[in-house]
Amino acid sequence: MAAAPHADHVVAVVFADAALIIALSAVFAQVARRCRQPVVIGEILAGLALGPSLLGLLPGDLPRTLFPPDIRPYLNILSQLGLVLFMFVVGYDHDLGDIRRRGGLTTALTAASILVPFGSGIGAAAILHPWHRSVDGKAVDLLPFALFLGTAMSITALPVLARILTERQMAGDAVGRMALTCAVIGDAIGWCTLAVVVAVVNASGPWGFLRMVGELAGLVAVLAVVVAPLARVLAQRAAARADPRSVGPALLTFAVVGLLICSWATAEIGLHPVFGAFAFGTALPRSSLGRLAPDLGLNIERFGVILLPVFFVAAGLSVDLGAVDGRGLLEILLIVAVAFVAKLIGAGGAAALSGLGRRGATTFAVLMNTRGLTEIVVAQIGLDMGVLDETTFTALVVMALLTTAATSPLLDRLGIPVPPPVTVRFPRGEAPGGVAAARAGGGPGDDIAAAGHAGPPS
Repeated sequence: MAAAPHADHVVAVVFADAALIIALSAVFAQVARRCRQPVVIGEILAGLALGPSLLGLLPGDLPRTLFPPDIRPYLNILSQLGLVLFMFVVGYDHDLGDIRRRGGLTTALTAASILVPFGSGIGAAAILHPWHRSVDGKAVDLLPFALFLGTAMSITALPVLARILTERQMAGDAVGRMALTCAVIGDAIGWCTLAVVVAVVNASGPWGFLRMVGELAGLVAVLAVVVAPLARVLAQRAAARADPRSVGPALLTFAVVGLLICSWATAEIGLHPVFGAFAFGTALPRSSLGRLAPDLGLNIERFGVILLPVFFVAAGLSVDLGAVDGRGLLEILLIVAVAFVAKLIGAGGAAALSGLGRRGATTFAVLMNTRGLTEIVVAQIGLDMGVLDETTFTALVVMALLTTAATSPLLDRLGIPVPPPVTVRFPRGEAPGGVAAARAGGGPGDDIAAAGHAGPPS
C-alpha cells in the first residue's frame, strides 16, 4: 500500500519540476529575444542554469534537491516525447522533391559544407581520443568516437537557420535560399549518417550491423510504399466525405500515432526513437495533407515546444562547467575552434569558388555555421550510448551555444540587420481577422507587431 503515496509523490514532483522548467525557459527565451538571439539560446542557458554549472554552485546541492535521481527517468520520458515531436516536424518540413530539383551547384556547396567539417571532426577526434579511451569503465574505440564528433561538426541547425532567415528577410534572396536548401540536404544526410553511426556502435558484429540496416531499410520502404500512399488516399476520402472541421483533428491523431509507432520501431531496431519520428515526418505527403490541415506541423510543434525545455534541462544536468579542468578547457577550445573554422572554410570556400563573391560567401558560411538543438541531440545520443563522456558532451554543448550565438552578431557586422517589425493598425473594437471585440477603455487603435512562424525553436 506504500506504492500509492510514493506514486503520488513522483507525479507531484514531476509536475512541479516541469512547471519550473517551462517557466524559467520562457523567461530565458524572452531575454534571448531581447538580445536578438534565437530562442534556443535562452532555452540552452536555462538548462545550464538549473544544472550543476550554476544552481550547483549554491549551497545545498539544489540540482539534486529539485531533480532527485528517482524523478529524472520520468523527466527523461517527457524530454524524449518533446524530442520525437520536434523531429517529426523537422522531417515533415523537409521537401525532398525540392531537393531533387536543385542543380549541381547546391550539391557541391552541400558536400563542401558537410565533408570539410566532418573530416575536421575526425581529425580532432584522433587528437582527443587518448583522453577518452574509456567511459564509465567501458572501452571506447576510436571509430565511433570519431564518427560522433565528425557528425556533430558537420550539422547545421535547419530550424534555427530558417528562423534567422525569416527575421532578417533573407529567405527570398539568393544566398538565403542557397543556405536553406543546403541545410535541408545536410540535415537529412546528417541524420542518416548518425543512424549509421548508432548502428555501428550498437551492432553486435558485422551481422548485427547488417540486420539493423536491413530492418531500418524495411521500415523506410514500408513508409514510402504503404504509409505515404495510404495517407494520401485517406486525406482524399476525408476531404470528400467528412465534415471539414473534423479533418484536421483526424489527421493530427493519425500523425501523432504514426510518429510514436515509428519511434517505437526504431528503438526496437536498436536505434534512437528520433530516427523513426524523422522518417515518418519525411514520408508523409505534405502536398496532400497541407491542403486539408495546413496547421498540422504547427500544431504538433506546439506540443513539442512545451516539452523541449525539459530536454535542455536533462542535458544541462550532465554539464558542469565548474568541474572543467585545464585539459577539459583545452578540449572545449579545440572543438569550438575546429567547428568554426571548418564550416567557414568548407562552406565559405565553396561559395566563393561558385561566384557568390566575398560578402556572399562569408554570409553563406556564417549561416551554415548555425547550430542549436540538433547539435545537442547528437551529443546527447553519444552520451547516452556511452561513446562520449561528460567532458566531451560539455564541449559539444558549449560549441553549439557559441556557434549559434555568434550568427546574429556576425550578420550584423556583414551589414544584414534585423528589419524593424511591421506594425499593423486595426480600427477600434476590431481584432485581427475581422472579428469584432469590445474592449473597455480602448484607445483609437491597437498596434500589433506582425510576427510569423518560422519552424521549431531549435
